[in-house]
Amino acid sequence: MNSRLVITFTTLIAILITALAVPLALSYASHRTNRLLLDRRADATRFAELADQAAREGDHTSLTSEVVRYAELYGAAVRVRDRGGRVLVTAGRFEADDTEPTRLALSGRTTEDLPTVDPFGPASVLLAEPAGRDAQLSGAVLLQARTDQARLDVGMVWGALALGSLIALAYGVLAARRLARWILRPVTELDRTTRAIAEGHLDARAHPGVGPTELRRLEERFNAMADALSGAMERQRAFVADASHELRTPLTVLGLRLENLEPHLRDEGSAEFEEAMAELDRLAVLVEDLLALARVEAGAIADDKEVELRPRLGVWREVYAAKDITLDMDVPEMSVVPEAAARIADIALDNAQKFVPPGGKVTVTLHDGVLRVADDGPGLAEEERADALGRFWRSVSHANVPGSGLGLAIAAELAKACGATLSLLSADPHGLVVELRLPEQYGSD
Repeated sequence: MNSRLVITFTTLIAILITALAVPLALSYASHRTNRLLLDRRADATRFAELADQAAREGDHTSLTSEVVRYAELYGAAVRVRDRGGRVLVTAGRFEADDTEPTRLALSGRTTEDLPTVDPFGPASVLLAEPAGRDAQLSGAVLLQARTDQARLDVGMVWGALALGSLIALAYGVLAARRLARWILRPVTELDRTTRAIAEGHLDARAHPGVGPTELRRLEERFNAMADALSGAMERQRAFVADASHELRTPLTVLGLRLENLEPHLRDEGSAEFEEAMAELDRLAVLVEDLLALARVEAGAIADDKEVELRPRLGVWREVYAAKDITLDMDVPEMSVVPEAAARIADIALDNAQKFVPPGGKVTVTLHDGVLRVADDGPGLAEEERADALGRFWRSVSHANVPGSGLGLAIAAELAKACGATLSLLSADPHGLVVELRLPEQYGSD
């Protein structure tokens, strides 16, 4: 948008400069042409008087000497004809056809205008002046004058105008750029702020103070809206965290009391007791996951904390061995990743051990900053993979599998927190791949 504004302003400035410079250039060319006409007409008039006097006296000696001297001095061409059109005196080289000018001059008319002189021509102009008056015309004087000096004058003025126009245009472009930046300064600030908020920096705000009044008001209202949304989200997170925290104690007490009731139960109530304890455990897991999600969203994890990935994942070998699942790790020694990435790997491995059947295989790889956890379990359909990162999402086929539906949602928030990108892909021939692309500083093994 900035470029379009600059182009628009520059175009308008260029049109304005052209509208001023072109008429000035044409006006000066016309003025210089008229001055040339007046100067050469005065010379032609003097020759016409000499020609009329020579015709009355019958002596052309003085006229001839004047014409020759003039032609040599000014590099012009002069020709004098009598009433019948015969050449009486000539000096210099005529390059133009003088038939029509001669006819006009012998009819008593003088040259009133010349073609406009500009730097590109004409090289010479032709004037005609009648000798004598009214019905007593004695002939005509034709004067062909060079326009070198006039064209030089016009060229210098046109060059000065062109240079001045370019300088004015340069200053105009500079002013247009400053004006465009001034107008778009609030828009640029809003773009920066929205990008920062989208990247998770919820405390980012626009800094009003420069730009049109309307856009400055927009910045202020945007900040007010961002404050309101941030406050609402903070209150929501605080509520979730507080509620989850407050539920832990009563859940623990309830579990203890239920366990204390077990010796007093009849045999026919044992099944219901086990189901109640299972639901209580599921509720406890849900509360823990809600607390973990609230802490991640509140930024409670350290962005700069790093861990070695291979020892961290080694603790899963016993879990997988107990379920007869093979765990392969292709992770370089001493590989360091953000704490959040290690927690995402834990979530992916925890999910995989729930869904991969005995005899299955899970592979963890880390190459070129890409962490992949691939399994050969049932996997997810394409539509399900698109929704699986949402909160409390569970596949219909996983209804009997323990879990809160918050694991991948927590992983997605952790990925945002460490600047990584989390994706769910399909494994070949079947299964699920959890792929985490780490920031650039972790791109080399």
